[in-house]
Amino acid sequence: MNRFKLEMQTVADPEWIALNRKSATLFEQGNYREAATAAKSALRAAEQALGADHPGVATSLNNLGMLCYAQEQFEKAEPLHQRALGIREKAFGSNHPDVAQSLNNLGITYHASGKLEKAETLLQRALAIRTETFGVDHPQVATTMDNLASLYDEQGQTTKSEPLYERALAIRTETLGADHPDVATSLNNLAYSYLQQRQYAKAKPLFLRALAIQEKSLGPHHPDVATSLNNLDELYRGTGRAKLANKSRDRAQKIHATRR
Repeated sequence: MNRFKLEMQTVADPEWIALNRKSATLFEQGNYREAATAAKSALRAAEQALGADHPGVATSLNNLGMLCYAQEQFEKAEPLHQRALGIREKAFGSNHPDVAQSLNNLGITYHASGKLEKAETLLQRALAIRTETFGVDHPQVATTMDNLASLYDEQGQTTKSEPLYERALAIRTETLGADHPDVATSLNNLAYSYLQQRQYAKAKPLFLRALAIQEKSLGPHHPDVATSLNNLDELYRGTGRAKLANKSRDRAQKIHATRR
């Protein structure tokens, strides 16, 4: 899964701003449940202060939708992203960057729910808008490339997925720096593609590099660290290294246990 940041928008309502900041801080700490509670309050504040169809409401819908997604509550996330997309298309037109964001986020939600055709259509549209708006080497372009690659990977279309993963990794490394958490996400995604193909020698160094970046940048108890540990668990089991697999699995479980 690609990392994401909760969206902030300049709206002259102090309560809404404070709740958004609280939610964003909790999210960055990996406290998704508490972040979602703050995001729900932010949505109510936005609706009361701005009206139901204001772009600021779409921002809150997007943030809450992504927090639901992070907790694998895809049925809750889907209508939030659908509503945000409708508001943004009405307010900004069909080719605005905020529309691309909603297309991307609804696309990955559809993917997670098994609605692959719908997901592909939205992700391709998001990629086209972002490429046209920001140019081919922008991090937001890399994000949608990574998401589209993940979809192709699930369909077994590795000839489509791997070039996208590699391009996304190159863009993120160049624009964000080699030790950025988003680079770790790209490393994990490419490595997992290799893992699914049983190309263990290619996957292992990428997984280990991703884990090192995440531990340094996010801290050793972040949910993204647990994701990398679970990936290593799967790799070690595939190569017959049960002790290392158990060590990775146990540490990931401890991280998850602290987040419940």
